[in-house]
Amino acid sequence: MFRDPIVTYPRDSAMTPSNNSRQAKLDSFTRRHIGPDATDLDQMLQLLGVDSAAELISRAVPGSILLNELPSFRLEQTEQQVLASLREIAARNTVRTSLIGLGYYGTHTPPVIQRNVLENPAWYTSYTPYQPEISQGRLEALLNFQTLISELTGLKVSNASLLDEPTAAAEAMAMAHRVAKSPSNVFAVHSDTHPQTIAVLRTRASAIDIEVTLFDTNQLATADCFGMLISRPASGGTIVSDADVRSICVSAHARSALVVCATDLLASMLLTPVAELGCDIAIGSAQRFGVPMGYGGPHAGFIATLEEHVRALPGRLVGVSTDTMGRPAKRLALQTREQHIRRDKATSNICTAQALLANIAGFYAVWHGRDGLIAIAQRVHALTNAVVASLREHGVKVRNETWFDTITIDTGNANSVHDAALKSNILLRHVDDRTVAVSLDETTTVSTVRHLLRAFGVDMTIGEIDALCHSAPSGLPLSIRRTDDFLTQSVFARYHSEHEMLRYLRRLADKDLALDRTMIPLGSCTMKLNATVEMMPITWPEFADIHPFAPTADSVGYERIIADLEAMLVEITGYDAVSLQPNSGSQGEFAGLLAIRSYHASNGDSQRNICLIPSSAHGTNAASAVMAGMGVTVVKCDEHGNVDMSDLQQKCASAGNKLAALMITYPSTHGVYEEQVVAMCDLVHEHGGQVYLDGANFNALVGVARPGKFGADVSHLNLHKTFCIPHGGGGPGVGPIGVKQHLAPFLPTHPLAPGLVPLESSTHPVGPVAGAPHGSAGILPISWAYISLMGSRGLREATVQAIVSANYIAKRLAAHYPTLYTGNNGLIAHECILDVRPMTKASGVTVDDIAKRLIDFGFHAPTISFPVAGTLMVEPTESESLREIDRFCDAMIAIAHEAEQITRGEIGHDESALHHAPHTVHDVVTNWDRKYSREHALFPVASMLDRAYFPPVSRIDAAFGDRNLVCSCEPLSSFASQ
Repeated sequence: MFRDPIVTYPRDSAMTPSNNSRQAKLDSFTRRHIGPDATDLDQMLQLLGVDSAAELISRAVPGSILLNELPSFRLEQTEQQVLASLREIAARNTVRTSLIGLGYYGTHTPPVIQRNVLENPAWYTSYTPYQPEISQGRLEALLNFQTLISELTGLKVSNASLLDEPTAAAEAMAMAHRVAKSPSNVFAVHSDTHPQTIAVLRTRASAIDIEVTLFDTNQLATADCFGMLISRPASGGTIVSDADVRSICVSAHARSALVVCATDLLASMLLTPVAELGCDIAIGSAQRFGVPMGYGGPHAGFIATLEEHVRALPGRLVGVSTDTMGRPAKRLALQTREQHIRRDKATSNICTAQALLANIAGFYAVWHGRDGLIAIAQRVHALTNAVVASLREHGVKVRNETWFDTITIDTGNANSVHDAALKSNILLRHVDDRTVAVSLDETTTVSTVRHLLRAFGVDMTIGEIDALCHSAPSGLPLSIRRTDDFLTQSVFARYHSEHEMLRYLRRLADKDLALDRTMIPLGSCTMKLNATVEMMPITWPEFADIHPFAPTADSVGYERIIADLEAMLVEITGYDAVSLQPNSGSQGEFAGLLAIRSYHASNGDSQRNICLIPSSAHGTNAASAVMAGMGVTVVKCDEHGNVDMSDLQQKCASAGNKLAALMITYPSTHGVYEEQVVAMCDLVHEHGGQVYLDGANFNALVGVARPGKFGADVSHLNLHKTFCIPHGGGGPGVGPIGVKQHLAPFLPTHPLAPGLVPLESSTHPVGPVAGAPHGSAGILPISWAYISLMGSRGLREATVQAIVSANYIAKRLAAHYPTLYTGNNGLIAHECILDVRPMTKASGVTVDDIAKRLIDFGFHAPTISFPVAGTLMVEPTESESLREIDRFCDAMIAIAHEAEQITRGEIGHDESALHHAPHTVHDVVTNWDRKYSREHALFPVASMLDRAYFPPVSRIDAAFGDRNLVCSCEPLSSFASQ
């Protein structure tokens, strides 16, 4: 039992003595974050047949792991206190004019996009669009993004984003390795590529025995490799000529190798598209299209390829299909490639995406249109031309013969140039003691150029610089300029007035269901409140406009946030060290498994490469294990959904000295606290392995149990689940890892420290898994704020309420949907798996039917057929009110009654509302010949009479979309006529 009360209402136990007034109690953030109040809690506990939340927790959570004390960090703070603290911390960052470049640039986020997308919960609280009928708005936005990338690269197919440019390069390398017919195991990389990209490539390659080798431009044509990466523009600014790229591609293809081009979207407005040069794959970052630098992320990476390679393309792909009435409808295409189905054979992890940021980049292109984007690119290039001409006129050596926005400059004393630039509040890229590099961007002004030139001892007037912008020789000869017609789709021409753009954004948002409208009861995904106060700081300039390689003195505030958050997570998890670098759950899994792999190697146990994974595990686990160079052995689960201990014993013994790790999810993917978790950890340790505990379900552990104390060696945490970073339609995410002390030396490192000081790689066994040292640092203030607002007691109250709410749903629905798995006391953790198979057998009603009918009740569907086919996995979280939970239960019960009508023969399955769901208004107001009323279609229960959401399309034909793949904006009109 707990030694102190778990939930006390009003939640005054979380208040500091100085805030002991009634007003302070009412203003408690915990009170506002947790949905049910004291009366609601009593009602829920009464249905569950327990006297208190403490009793429920003591029965649900194994005593061997149950905490009797709270974490020791700060008490709960008010919203005003947290905002004041964050203002003070933000003030410690120094916002300067960054000309560092290296893939990160100043940009203007159009206010209409910042306010109505980035700061709008309709966009940032939506889930990954696996239910396409209620995701048409964000799917259209992602289709815009795919079209943008395809048009600028000239390649036929683009996916819906990746995590950042370096991980996009790593995915392209892995894709080339799968597709190319070359027997070589070498991936050749242009030596003038961003150092962080090279480092991430090497990290990924080391795990799967690929050799990354650097080549100069003139060596690439003869490199013996299965694939190669050319940077165009290069990191130092030089642009490899069209003729040279064509020659390299011809030579590579003759050896059955694939060519990847790292390119820049703004430069692509002016340069020959890479597809015309013969490249097979293009990668890069969309950050400079309206997405703030944010100390490194989150930013949308991109990847595009030839149509013939579409089925090898990693990540998500938005395609167009039709609904039941033949209307064009968007959906995620080719989902069988994803790991929840293919597991260890998946092409990539499904969470390698940055949907919200891809949407912003796509909207940026919609807002500016082709002409506006060309004008921005020409202006940036003209300013760069002026800088080059001025420097050369005054005897300063510029190395580049070609350039777009970046140049590399020889100077007698780089430090003196840096110091002079700093006096004008300008940061330059440090190359070495005699060399600096400069990258201009959309935010660069003529005044900026004047101060930059002064740092090199060149004094020119504003007028002289402005004149040079029109007269200076261009760094882009005509031979490398694009001449094709591109971005001609209507979406890039229609919304250039703010009124029209505002309405377009609103129309798209209105097509979708997100947390701002309704409960999203997805099991394992933890769709909880992302409070406005937590979101506010991310667009403050002091957080948004910091370059990830800015000098340490300029990022003191960020370093404070990072250090605080690492310490908080150490205390919460019971681990000894935390890395915040992984910028998704998949990257966290990868980094954790690399730590285990490297730890074994350091002990002379390189042969330890078998990862044991329960059959119930998340598909990401198997995919990540393969990425980390491990073989997967599946461990059985027993009839209660728990890991089969006898099978685990046998698999450990069979693996012998090859056992690397056991990878479990806790609470289990089946939604229960397994009693034998400590015994599992002990068993694996006895056989020399390590225990990886997947933190996807950590919302059921915070303040209740600490994996670092009950036997696990490493976990990743989903800050976009448990710690309130919103899903954003399928990204952003942060997946930090916590490790025990013996694994701490094997956390991911980075080739560049703040200020661009190179790190000695030989002393760091594991390289980076993300482009920036601290991953998606720009959204870390969200989790910092959440933990500070809740305090240790509030965090535990949230966990307890999540468990109570899940058990309440299971109990209310038990007569209609039996819960498939429970713990020893008939209780579950934070989620329940509802078994629909008996209903399907009796009536023909499937989980898909229920999911689509829930749309008519105004709900997003639970998780479908995972981890068990024919089931629904439901997770209410702590922030849903009892009213909303009951509304969901009422909808599920009403659907069960509809299924019973089919079972009794009162209506056929194919004639039922369940079969035809969801219902659009258009379908209902046209010819109606169905055996149920229009009212029953649209207003299945009386409470729906004030319904405000109606789906824009009816059920979508997934198979048709995969057979007729359309993955860009047009020709939608011709597609609709098929």
